[in-house]
Amino acid sequence: MEHKHNSDSQISLSILMTPAHSNFSGKIHGGYILNLMDQVAFACASKHSGNYCVTASVNKVDFLQPIEVGKLVHLKASVNYTGNTSMVVGVRVESENIQTGEVLHCNSSYFTMVAKDDQNKSVPVPGLRLKTEEDVRRYVRSIKRKEHSDDRRAEFHPKIFEYEEYQEELEGHNVIFELNE
Repeated sequence: MEHKHNSDSQISLSILMTPAHSNFSGKIHGGYILNLMDQVAFACASKHSGNYCVTASVNKVDFLQPIEVGKLVHLKASVNYTGNTSMVVGVRVESENIQTGEVLHCNSSYFTMVAKDDQNKSVPVPGLRLKTEEDVRRYVRSIKRKEHSDDRRAEFHPKIFEYEEYQEELEGHNVIFELNE
């Protein structure tokens, strides 16, 4: 299977924020922004793989800046990592004040997308050609993010988790233990 550079499948979308997707204070709903992010991640992954793709997971999303009605929102998606049938797509969201030209970074996230065939079976995806230090940094960062997620999942697996190991760590937090033993 061929390897592609991430520039072969990058997607960008710009859309004007209107009152239809705002709350009562004139800020755009986060869920709407997440929906747009998922759409550009889908388009990017599908373009890279040549197949329909589904969202397997979304890494942490921090809303750094609110987006107001009247702002032009730019979403940029790029494949950062490829596995056998999955890809990690980095999505960056920026808002632009059309009158002043000021651009603010609003959030970034990482979508794990899986390529599917017509029978909904996972299919292999092309690998990535890493041409720059930034390409390598993003690829390695995706590997590390996956390793940390796997470690966290294993550490807190319900069959092996023992809360007693964490009681001291929880001192000073806003909790009260009322466990029935």
